[in-house]
Amino acid sequence: MNDAHFLRGERVPMTKEPVRALVLSRLQLHSAETFIDVGAGTGSVSLEAAMTWPGLQVIAIERDAAALALLHTNRSHFACENVQVIAAQAPVSCDLQVDAIFIGGSGGQLASLLHWSLEHLVPGGRLVMTFILHENLMQAFTLLGNLPVSALECVQIQASSMVALGEGHYFKPNNPTFVISCLKEGNHV
Repeated sequence: MNDAHFLRGERVPMTKEPVRALVLSRLQLHSAETFIDVGAGTGSVSLEAAMTWPGLQVIAIERDAAALALLHTNRSHFACENVQVIAAQAPVSCDLQVDAIFIGGSGGQLASLLHWSLEHLVPGGRLVMTFILHENLMQAFTLLGNLPVSALECVQIQASSMVALGEGHYFKPNNPTFVISCLKEGNHV
């Protein structure tokens, strides 16, 4: 889905189209029933997941007021009734067991978010995270090394888009993004 379809603010982060495509692929939502998006920002991951799999229950957690306003506007624009928005800083209290969790923003709570995610994922559930800072990437790998996960993978993706410059064109780069994916150990019930 093209990034231009989403309403965006000046300071509200959005998972860009090439990264979003990889994230959604890694989440493997085709057979999922429930999915949580932590740090949903504009809602690009939540909303594309909801539109691609209309039977999927999507929970988008976001703490920032400006991002929440955009998330609600984008949700209405795309008529995604299967997206529930929770205005809070994750981790949030809930009793759900879900098939997949995406962490697009940790708000400095990475350790507690990883533990929370594993509490709420079904056995065999997918956890996918994105990072642009090397320090956060390394912290995630260190933490995951001591948690019950398997199939741990990391991909760095950097995409550039052709834009006009005077009478010519150049490729404007986006930030390199690290995408970590893993499974909660155990068999999916």
